[in-house]
Amino acid sequence: MSQTVTRALRLLAELGEGERSLDQLAELIGVHKTTVLRLLQSLEEERFVYRDAAYRYHLGAGLFALSGLALEQRGIRAVAAPHLRELNAATGQTVHLAAYEGGEVVYIDKYDSRHPVRMYSRVGLRAALHNTAVAKVLLADLPSAERRRVAETIEYTRHTPRTITEPAALLAELDLVAAQGWAQDHAEHESFINCVAAPVRDATGRVVAAASISVPDVVLPYERVLELVPQLRATAAAISADAGLPPKTP
Repeated sequence: MSQTVTRALRLLAELGEGERSLDQLAELIGVHKTTVLRLLQSLEEERFVYRDAAYRYHLGAGLFALSGLALEQRGIRAVAAPHLRELNAATGQTVHLAAYEGGEVVYIDKYDSRHPVRMYSRVGLRAALHNTAVAKVLLADLPSAERRRVAETIEYTRHTPRTITEPAALLAELDLVAAQGWAQDHAEHESFINCVAAPVRDATGRVVAAASISVPDVVLPYERVLELVPQLRATAAAISADAGLPPKTP
């Protein structure tokens, strides 16, 4: 990738974290202000960024339009949407849809809880590979050699006392997920949130997405979250059927 493109993408990534001044952007990507300004001017012309009256830069409408087109091209997102809305309405909890691409797990849809406590997650955000339920579901479907390769290359950041911190433990967890057909994050990523996830399959039987329910423990205790697993799995099965997965023969 050319240096200019790389720098432009880094600028967009930084602005994805929040508004920035020209000086801040130059410092963050380690490039002289005049170079950053030229890049920003090109991005402004395409409406990928805009500058406010205080001379601070933000992500622009052109980028939002492009991201919307990208999401529309994800067939499974459209297929899953009515089922996820129904699950969200029935449970009142936060519902996610995530996919595995390029070695990363990314949230591709989200329906917020009706409770005042909200999740920080958002569409487009990456999910940690070693301590989120959606990642476990998606990694569990990989061929064993690829699963092991991924497990051995993860940076095992400890977020809570329950976080998985080494490859053997993650591989054992993925074996369990593959066997039982669902995954959990029992306060592994955030100490006050529990999450359960189930696989969504396409016509070939391959797992193409993971649907999940995430609940802060002030809303429901861990045991009550586990009671949502059958409803979640039924939703994932309905999405899979609409995506073309043949029904199981007796």
